[in-house]
Order: sequence, then structure tokens, then C-alpha cells
Amino acid sequence: MWQTVFGAANLLAMIMWAALILLPRWPALLAAVLYAGIGLLCLAYSVGIVGILSGGFDPVGPGGSADFSTIEGVRAIFASDGGVTIGWIHYLAFDLFVALWIARNADAKSFSRLVQAPILLATFLAGPLGLFRWLVIREKRARAAGRG
Repeated sequence: MWQTVFGAANLLAMIMWAALILLPRWPALLAAVLYAGIGLLCLAYSVGIVGILSGGFDPVGPGGSADFSTIEGVRAIFASDGGVTIGWIHYLAFDLFVALWIARNADAKSFSRLVQAPILLATFLAGPLGLFRWLVIREKRARAAGRG
């Protein structure tokens, strides 16, 4: 079961990432990324985390309870297929949300898609790295505009 959920979440995220990077950003596309992509990933995460924490799905940790307060407890959560899948969906949802924000913000600030693409790819591959790159690039432009 977890392999199916993992694969479906990955496929959904990949489709949304490809659309966000490659297609024109029509309002309907942005809404699809937000609701059909991020929304469904958040729903899957919510059902999964409640199921895991309640012990209904793939109980994790010593005695079947999750412990987020220690490295050992978190390691135990990720030692199960359910924990890994839910953790991965968490990353997929948040990274895609950050990418959507970057894309909308970059469009509003008239950054070309050629500038955006490597930032979005960095966000896809290493979420906080892409976000950091975007924050630095947009700040540089804002400072330059303020001096001019």
C-alpha cells in the first residue's frame, strides 16, 4: 500500500512541477497546482499522519507511538514505510507550495522565465536552497531599483 501512495504522490508532484516550470501560467494552471497538486498532497499527508499517530496505519516508534522530541524517535518514524511515505509527501507539498509562491512572486516582479527556471529547479531538488536563491536574487533587484 505505501509503495502505491508514494508512487501516486510522486507522479502528482512531478506533473505539477512540470506544469509550473514549462507551461504558461494561466490562472487555471496556478489554481490546479494549488488545489489539485498541493491540496491533494496536503490531504494525503493529513490522512497519513493522523493514521500513523493514532496507530491506525503502520504504527511507528517504541510501543507504536511517534516521538518527535528526540533523534531516536524521529529515526523510528522514518524506519517504517508509512513514516517515510508521509515524510516524503510533507516535503513534496511544502516544496511545491514554495515553488508556486516563487513563480507568482517572480511573475509579479517581471522576472523572466529563464531566470525563474533554475531557481524552481533548485527548489525542486533542494527546497530551502532554491528559496534562498530566490530571496537573494529578488532582494538584489529591489536594492538596485531603490538606488536608481
